[in-house]
Amino acid sequence: MDLKLLDVEPSEAERVVVDLFTGMGRDQLLPALHAVNDRVGWISQGALNHICRVLHIPPAEAYGVASFYSLFSLSERPPKVVHVCVDLACQVNGAKSLCDRLTAELGPAGAKSGWLRSPCLGVCEKAPVALAFEAGEVAAEQLLAPTTAEEVIAVAAAGPSHVDGERAEVPQAGSPGLRLLKRVGVVDPESLDDYRATGGYSALRTALLLGPSGVIREVTDAKLMGRGGAAFPTGRKWDATARQPVRPHYLVCNADESEPGTFKDRLLMEGDPYAVIESMTIAGYAAGCSRGYLYLRGEYPRALHLLRNAIARAKERNFLGENIMGHEGFSFEIEIRRGAGAYICGEETAIFNSIEGFRGEPRSKPPFPVESGLFGKPTVVNNVETLVNVPVILTEGCEAYTRIGTSGSAGPKLFCLSGNVSRPGVYEVPFGTTLGELLDLAGGVPPGRELRAVLLGGAAGGFVRPDELDLPLTMEDARAANTTLGSGVVLVLDDTADLGSFLLRIAAFFRDESCGQCVPCRIGTVRQEEAMHRLVGKRPLSTSAEDLQLLREVGQVMRDSSICGLGQTAWNAIESALDRLGYAEEAAS
Repeated sequence: MDLKLLDVEPSEAERVVVDLFTGMGRDQLLPALHAVNDRVGWISQGALNHICRVLHIPPAEAYGVASFYSLFSLSERPPKVVHVCVDLACQVNGAKSLCDRLTAELGPAGAKSGWLRSPCLGVCEKAPVALAFEAGEVAAEQLLAPTTAEEVIAVAAAGPSHVDGERAEVPQAGSPGLRLLKRVGVVDPESLDDYRATGGYSALRTALLLGPSGVIREVTDAKLMGRGGAAFPTGRKWDATARQPVRPHYLVCNADESEPGTFKDRLLMEGDPYAVIESMTIAGYAAGCSRGYLYLRGEYPRALHLLRNAIARAKERNFLGENIMGHEGFSFEIEIRRGAGAYICGEETAIFNSIEGFRGEPRSKPPFPVESGLFGKPTVVNNVETLVNVPVILTEGCEAYTRIGTSGSAGPKLFCLSGNVSRPGVYEVPFGTTLGELLDLAGGVPPGRELRAVLLGGAAGGFVRPDELDLPLTMEDARAANTTLGSGVVLVLDDTADLGSFLLRIAAFFRDESCGQCVPCRIGTVRQEEAMHRLVGKRPLSTSAEDLQLLREVGQVMRDSSICGLGQTAWNAIESALDRLGYAEEAAS
């Protein structure tokens, strides 16, 4: 390829880290960008130019990728920076006053002041939250959760002190009957021996005895559905991939949970990382995959550390690598790929583009991933929660598994409770538990307050009123009630919450996170936010009736004609607030 490179050179530090990728392909573009960002704190023209030279990528395409992710900067910024979350759970827990204080003390958010406004950091149970980062030979990251203005100011000056933060905990830790969360907060997540002492790797042993088709049959008979929101039958997906004659097959674990209010996958990876690795290995065996990619949110430093440790220890003990557990012919490797701040990369085909070194934009379907996915090969994509259900199925049996939950929604389900709730955190309950029962488990709203609404499914979900708490939490009941369980978000708003500002943040989130590939979403999310600003601010030039009509028209167009789920669901929460919560009348008054 005849590359037309820029006439700029990298610094010595940039050259050293980029040269480590010599001889590699385009799929190493995202890791190379991370390497430069980790070393110097931003990506200069010289560094980008050298990446293009080493990986043989046209500069315009590399720039398009580097500028796609919010954690990267293409303009100079200091090595130390603090990302302060301003998204939904943090917003209702004081993020605005925190940012006002930082603006007064440090100056407006930006590189010069050392702090930046950030979308959801995935630690909603400890809101408000910030993530401190310092570039260097060994990059340092520190999670501040919950945090204060004083702490952010101190860390912005001194830099982060450690990488992995506090040990993962759940309110139900140690409770009998837990399956998915039974080790979280109880077992040392770094110890393979502790994992095995609590049943770890018995499911993989069972899988090797059953054979690939036997594993798929068990998962299918257990009626396991995807836990990321689409609820597609997992067994069907694995079977369709396994049947493809084209080789190789790939497995992708979607650990890029960027939906505001979602943090269950983070808790699983931090509290039970070996379970994630074992589950991926079983899925790879069943679907005929020799390699798996774990696509991890860039904002999860503790999960990254623990997963790297789990992979290394598993390889040492022959639970990964060649001829796993002495099973001749079964080899499986796992590679972690760090995301870099892009909500859209939670979409299954956008992940493929991101791993391959392209902008994380969704692909049109068909072909579907089971036919042509990562690198054009048959690919299984599952999120973390879906995968960790598989060892439960194989150890307890599919019949026992289907007795949990309901006939239409089998098994246990994780819900992420945040916002104005007494005991926020991840809760495990059987499908069919009512919303009211779940809120009671978390202590309800704080004393002296009244429940105003519950947002189910995150920014792409919908609201439920206080008089609808008898809603059974199942896929079928949520659909019948014209809402969704989505990724398990249960974000509680009490009577102190500012609903208008909350809806504005949802509109701003989708405007910021739209990849811009398709016109309905690229333009529609902007028009939606503009109309919401006029409605919420009751601006003089606003005609509420016209803005409401505009919102409905734009929302319907996005839903009907956007390429992927981002645009198709960008109107959901706002529509439900207007119609279900009566915000249309409130805005018009």
